[in-house]
Amino acid sequence: MAEQHRPHRRPTAEAPDGFAAALRSAVRGEADFGPTARALTTMDASNYRRVPLGVLAPRDADDIAAALTVCQEYGVPVVPRGGGTSIAGQATGTGLVLDLTRHLRSILALDPAARTATVQPGVILDDLRAAAAPHGLTFGPDPSTHSRCTLGGMIGNNSCGAHSVAWGTTADNVRGLEVVRYGGEALRLEQGRAVGPHGVRELIDAHLALLRTGYPDLPRRISGYALDALLPEHPGGPDPVRAFCGSEGTLAVVTEATVRLVEAPRARALAVLGYADEPAAAEAAPGLLPYRPLTVEGMAADLVREPAGPLPRGAAWLFVETGGATPAEALAHAERILRAADAVDGAVVTDPAGQRALWRIREDASGTATRMPDGTEAWPGWEDCAVPPARLGPYLRDFRALLAQHGLRGTPYGHFGDGCIHVRIDFDLLTSAGVSRFRAFSEELADLVVAHGGSLSGEHGDGQARAELLPRMYGDELVAVFGRFKDLWDPDGGLNPGMLARPARLDENLRFDVLPRRPVDVEFGYPQDGGDFAGAVRRCVGVAKCRTETAPGAGVMCPSYRVTGEEAHSTRGRARLLHEMLAGEVITDGWRSTEVRDALDLCLSCKGCRSDCPVGVDMATYKAEFLHHHYRGRLRPAAHYALGRLPRWLRLAAPFARPLNALARIRPLAALAKRLAGITPERTIPELATQTYSRWLRGRQGKGTHIVSSSGVVQVWADTFTEHLSPQVGRAAVRVLEEATGRTVLPPPSGVCCGLTYVSTGQLDAARAVMRRTLDRIGLLPGHPLVVLEPSCAATLRTDLPELLPDDPRAHELASSVRTLAQYLEEYAPDWTPPRLDRPAVGQTHCHQHAVLGDAAERRLRERMGLTGELSGGCCGLAGNFGFEKGHWEVSVACAEEQLLPAVRGSEPGAEVLADGFSCRTQLDQLAGRRARHLAEVIAEGLEDGRP
Repeated sequence: MAEQHRPHRRPTAEAPDGFAAALRSAVRGEADFGPTARALTTMDASNYRRVPLGVLAPRDADDIAAALTVCQEYGVPVVPRGGGTSIAGQATGTGLVLDLTRHLRSILALDPAARTATVQPGVILDDLRAAAAPHGLTFGPDPSTHSRCTLGGMIGNNSCGAHSVAWGTTADNVRGLEVVRYGGEALRLEQGRAVGPHGVRELIDAHLALLRTGYPDLPRRISGYALDALLPEHPGGPDPVRAFCGSEGTLAVVTEATVRLVEAPRARALAVLGYADEPAAAEAAPGLLPYRPLTVEGMAADLVREPAGPLPRGAAWLFVETGGATPAEALAHAERILRAADAVDGAVVTDPAGQRALWRIREDASGTATRMPDGTEAWPGWEDCAVPPARLGPYLRDFRALLAQHGLRGTPYGHFGDGCIHVRIDFDLLTSAGVSRFRAFSEELADLVVAHGGSLSGEHGDGQARAELLPRMYGDELVAVFGRFKDLWDPDGGLNPGMLARPARLDENLRFDVLPRRPVDVEFGYPQDGGDFAGAVRRCVGVAKCRTETAPGAGVMCPSYRVTGEEAHSTRGRARLLHEMLAGEVITDGWRSTEVRDALDLCLSCKGCRSDCPVGVDMATYKAEFLHHHYRGRLRPAAHYALGRLPRWLRLAAPFARPLNALARIRPLAALAKRLAGITPERTIPELATQTYSRWLRGRQGKGTHIVSSSGVVQVWADTFTEHLSPQVGRAAVRVLEEATGRTVLPPPSGVCCGLTYVSTGQLDAARAVMRRTLDRIGLLPGHPLVVLEPSCAATLRTDLPELLPDDPRAHELASSVRTLAQYLEEYAPDWTPPRLDRPAVGQTHCHQHAVLGDAAERRLRERMGLTGELSGGCCGLAGNFGFEKGHWEVSVACAEEQLLPAVRGSEPGAEVLADGFSCRTQLDQLAGRRARHLAEVIAEGLEDGRP
């Protein structure tokens, strides 16, 4: 009995004896106190880092209550965590992290008539929107992280998004909450009913005057606790739900929420308005609000790194979205705004693809803005201040002046219609002098925001980034009331300590403090990061676009995460583990780390993150780097020797292709070979070509069957796959190039190799030796590009070659000469008319081509040939050696089943199945029984058929 009534321990950062065992016995969910789980949750999308004791994935509300009971008993703090995309540090903590995304993801009810939905806290916003869409409804708030943020996280931050001018903040759209306090007590919050724990009503009554006068009046006031919602005169009565929204996990943990849904316009149009500069766009925004647009978003030219969509003239733009029951109504609405706007130029975009291209610039900005145009790093911290919309223009001028005064740069953008500005600033957070300037600037900017009548946070919450400065906005007396409100909800101080009430200093717990100050000795050049591997790893700021579980159209990133749903298999998760490996606090074995190795094992090296990640994280390169160091001087997995050195074995095997193919058809021998080579037993060993591509080409030209054109020659790279496994692709390419250009295809030099298989298995010393030998033998002809038929080899030559040999000018020359077949034909045979085929096409754009080379030329060539339809995005799942390696079969198949296989199975009769990559063709053959062809083969067949 005495045990039951002992005083609760105050929360501590140390794990008390017996805590882990007590927690595991109390819950059904998974409790993980290992280094991987802890390393994955040290950071969110902010500048901050705190190491937790462990991670719990509760299965239901009872699990949450039980966990909070045990945590109170043992004095362990708790941090609720959704998608981990918080920008102010509030999703990090030193105690137990509650991962609410693994199990609590159900939409419990959806009532179209009442326009409400009841959801668990781990529901992804896009999943809720997808469920509501068939009823013509949506959830109004839509942060740019809508594909991975959770409803619980949105409630914690009072998130907003681009459509808040029409539908308000999250607090405006939540009707009821089920929450659990630290200690396990459950409460129901509804508007007009009890305002929370005992004592809250009395606290409000004691400070009525202060609460009535202490808050600025603006649409994006997110900072602090919204205690004014508990005033008796609040419309509809005191609203504890609104007061709870934006509390950043410091009061209680949400277990269930009933939210309001709004009618989604059936049609939308986008008016894009160009202005002379950013303040001009800001000053124009309030004048558009009477037209009741859905969005009034702003950005300046320094955020647009590449041309995208029909941007009108100007140095800054407003994106004003309109809706209507019909496309004509939405268009007419947008045209009225276009006529009314005092813009330098403007355009209305009704094409959905064009709108998506423009919105992608805006949605990727939280990542894109982390690198200045010159490559300098930029960081959050002052991500989302808000001022009254009418003050936004003057505020931006003052803000730019303050940046200049401190010698800082930033790229403002954001919700101009609500007066809310996002910006990443090139703070130096690696040195003490830089951190001091960060603090001084933060204090002065807080004063500037307050002087303009604004809020320190207009969307992402205060967290650790701004809570210390709340007295500058609210005054000491009101901030003291915040502390008493927190204590009534959480008297033990166990929920997310260091946030909002009694916060940590804004320059403490910076995630950069633990990284090595000197560059790490590495193999790749990392040219975009000054040769610094730590700088490359720092690229990941945690916006978590890689955690999108539905393939984003033609995008690739991140196939393994979409299969497993595990944070460790996302690009962000792997980057976090590498960060902690460099820090050496949680991951302590450095390059020998088994935690990092295991997380990277399911990385397909698809390079999708290189293009799809807003900050250009290149996990394929990081994986190769890690494997090189991890296995240096050690025995490697058998597949590294068998598949990593594949070009060598294929050259040796070429003279014996026929007998080797025959032996491979004998099942016991094939099974033995696969076991010895580390190849998964489900795979079929590809057949060797009985005549290599180069042998065929030399023999053909030696027989005098080809007339050398006086107009020149074409250099075609004889990659390992074309040479030994699919020479028909090379033969077809020769036929096409001769027809289109009248030039002679030169026989390739012997013994050249891009080094792809060595790179993908981390055998970087061997890769470098192979590449140097290739540079010695290739003999590039000046002014003659190199046509590379295999996309993975083209990508290796374009990127890995110069990054592994950064000091060899020949590497850069060769990289710049690489062209795909379609690129070469477009550049060197622009007037040639390809055969017209007029049939549908399905298949896949190779992931390396998508990431490194792009497929615009291929799209245009297919269009000229009458090959209709879009090729699949994603990754085929074979990915070179990945899908052949033992232990990867299930993930490999699941990747193919995401987009590629369904598209091919569902294709029209007679559809052309296209796949330029040998891996993609092999995957289709082995999993679908369909023969896919390289585009060169399809063109060559059309030429043979004599089609015009």
